[in-house]
Amino acid sequence: GRIEAPIGSRVDGFVSFVDFGPTVLNLAGVDVPKFVDGKPFLGAGTSLAEVNQRQETFGYADRFDEKYDLVRSLRKGRWKYIRNYQAIYPDGLRNNYRYRMLAYQEWRDLHAAGKLSPTQSAFFESKPVEELYDLETDPWELTNLANADEHHAVLTDMRNRLTERVKELPDLGFYPESVLVEKAADNPIQFGQNHANEISELVDVANLSLQDFSDAEESLQAALASENPWKRYWALTVCSTFGDEAKPLVETARKLTKDSNLLVRLRAAEFLGLIKQDDPRPTIRQILRESRSPVVNLIVLNTVVFLEDDCGYDFALTNEAVPVQGGEVKRRTEYLVD
Repeated sequence: GRIEAPIGSRVDGFVSFVDFGPTVLNLAGVDVPKFVDGKPFLGAGTSLAEVNQRQETFGYADRFDEKYDLVRSLRKGRWKYIRNYQAIYPDGLRNNYRYRMLAYQEWRDLHAAGKLSPTQSAFFESKPVEELYDLETDPWELTNLANADEHHAVLTDMRNRLTERVKELPDLGFYPESVLVEKAADNPIQFGQNHANEISELVDVANLSLQDFSDAEESLQAALASENPWKRYWALTVCSTFGDEAKPLVETARKLTKDSNLLVRLRAAEFLGLIKQDDPRPTIRQILRESRSPVVNLIVLNTVVFLEDDCGYDFALTNEAVPVQGGEVKRRTEYLVD
């Protein structure tokens, strides 16, 4: 019951971070609970031949310290598919820890001075909603093949596989973190199962950004009018992804800056500010005054940093403008407060 491979040889199969826990349990002779994600790759019941057949792995990103950016990825054989659910945010969006490093500072400064190539600059620019890379010929993921006609079948397959994966989990990341802290923290597995259908519907709203705007507009209007605040939230996120194309929805978005849900208001203001239709600052300042949640505030300040650094708005923020701090909110106010 052990994997035998010659010293110096390479194991071809893929393993994921979630496989480590089950592997340690298996090596210790402990039964792996059925609810645990991942599966052993060493110990009793495993074989090198089986591990080498594993050709698919799932990746995710939600928050990096104080920086939010919802991303999911799927690797299958030579292909890597990346789904950027908040594509307006550049990878280089401010994160204090990162920009204490001299290399990041220099990279940012060279970009600001216009001294980088398009490939080097991509880190500081908005992202496509989906990316497809052939890792055999492009291991550094420089050439996005998502729009290449000859790879359309692969793109569709990978897109569908990833969508199925996030629905099956079900992926709790489709709720803002503040919701999870308030409602899911005690039993996230049960919360996910109880809300699996709703999560699937939220994924469908988020995926409207994969269509042409003309095809998505009617469904977006319906989602913006939904009684479910998180459908409104995701529809506005999609509007931002479409940018100027989504101008027909500006009047609806303006109404939603008065929404009963603070984070729906945030996404409406973010969209209107991004496409320069309205000044987002009054709405966002009001959200910060009303919010009693440091997690809501952390999400709000992620948008503030984006609107300041990438869209040219100066919030002239003070500590008094953010009554509820705590946690990593201070990292944002350290950066934003003059």
